[in-house]
Amino acid sequence: MSSHETAPSPQPAAPPATGIDPQGMRVIWLLLVAAFVAILNETTMAIAIPHLNNDLGIAPENGQWLTSGFMLVMAVVIPTTGFLLQRFTTRQVYLFAISAFSLGTLVCLLALGFPMLLLGRVVQAIGTGIMMPLLMTTIMNVVPAHSRGRMMGRVGLVISLAPAIGPTLSGAVLDTLGWRWLFGIVLPIALVALLLGARWMTNLGETLRAPLDVLSVILSALAFGGLVYGLSLLGSAHESASGGGASATVPGLGTQGTAAVLIVVALVILALFCLRQISLQRADDALLDLRVFRSRTFTLAVIIMGVVAMAMFGTLTLLPLYLQNVAGLDALMSGLILMPGSILMGLLGPVMGRVYDAKGPRVLLVPGTIVVAGALLFYSTVGEDTAWPVLMIVQTLMSVGLAMTFTPLFSASLGSLQRRLYSHGSAALNTLQQVGGAAGVAVLIGLYSSILHQGEADGLSTATAGAPGARAAFLVAGLIALVPVVLAWFIRPPEEAEEEPQQIPVESAA
Repeated sequence: MSSHETAPSPQPAAPPATGIDPQGMRVIWLLLVAAFVAILNETTMAIAIPHLNNDLGIAPENGQWLTSGFMLVMAVVIPTTGFLLQRFTTRQVYLFAISAFSLGTLVCLLALGFPMLLLGRVVQAIGTGIMMPLLMTTIMNVVPAHSRGRMMGRVGLVISLAPAIGPTLSGAVLDTLGWRWLFGIVLPIALVALLLGARWMTNLGETLRAPLDVLSVILSALAFGGLVYGLSLLGSAHESASGGGASATVPGLGTQGTAAVLIVVALVILALFCLRQISLQRADDALLDLRVFRSRTFTLAVIIMGVVAMAMFGTLTLLPLYLQNVAGLDALMSGLILMPGSILMGLLGPVMGRVYDAKGPRVLLVPGTIVVAGALLFYSTVGEDTAWPVLMIVQTLMSVGLAMTFTPLFSASLGSLQRRLYSHGSAALNTLQQVGGAAGVAVLIGLYSSILHQGEADGLSTATAGAPGARAAFLVAGLIALVPVVLAWFIRPPEEAEEEPQQIPVESAA
């Protein structure tokens, strides 16, 4: 048997009525809890940066590294998970990821200054970057095809509820207890997930003894890390325009010029990375196997996911700026406008999953993408006097559209792959979602800020100058969102045989 072959799995016992192995279900719940904690941690941090800048006495251009650095490490880690999830057991990967996240949280809690806090954030990002690909790959291995939509709906619930709770929790903690308690609250939950994992986490299937190609790791880090950081830098260029400073730039190029150079260089390195993977995958040695893109359904679904992520993350970053700077609402009211949609999106996740299992992807994707695009195009008409109940209704409708979109995309994309490519498909899907989100923030915030600053330079108030900038940015988001409306018609149910879920050997549960 070659180093890339796995031993045949033993014939499973008759599955329970649900078709899901009970031990596998336990593993999924552990991973859902860990993913919820990781996403909750990130959303609580988003609102805390100004407080940290003041409390630690650091400049805004340094403080933004607490989020930019986190994104950068995520972009480096996620592409490697395709290899990691094949090379190491489920138990090993989970315990490493949750241990890294817990250690990083502890370092942040005890941080004596900015360098130590940044180190903790980097360690947190290592664990977070592994968690979502591990969760989705495990679901694909454990859950039979006819039930995957329901399980992916639970993933959607986690992805939606954590951002709904995070900002409100963060605001309450910062106002009453101080920034350390953001980590003090998360750490015990992470430690419980670690202890439960040490006791109950089991292994799924066999591992592959494929060698790690160091050159691929280096190219991946430079390509995806450089791309995400370049886009992040491009999106934050407005800070320097308003006197807030910016990150390190190439002399003579400025923030936008440096960002453009980084993006171009990263794209060139990305091309080299792809060529390297095509060469290595002939012997099944690729860090990220690009044969996943031979599946038409997977490729279309990943494109839609990237474009939706671009519109969604860009909009969710722009919307609070519009609500506070243009509509004149305070931070609490802005959060309350966003919260109902986020909660409803999470609660609808399992429902959409059941619809997907019964009817397939198109019945959800087509109307879902239309609703998202319609909401964004409506936002392109808002102004200073737009009533907040209208904004809440539109945001809630967009969240419903997103709930109708994410579950079928997760399920149809990975379900169209062979089992041995699940981990690589999950890595590719999460990587492009990360890059798409960074691109959306860069494009929309950059457009909004440039129009805003031009208006302020002409003597207009922030609200008056920001209104056309917000409308222009939302219009771009709406036009981008029309692409998934067209592509959604071409997503078909995965053409795969109904295969038994992967069973967990009894001896591995110890």
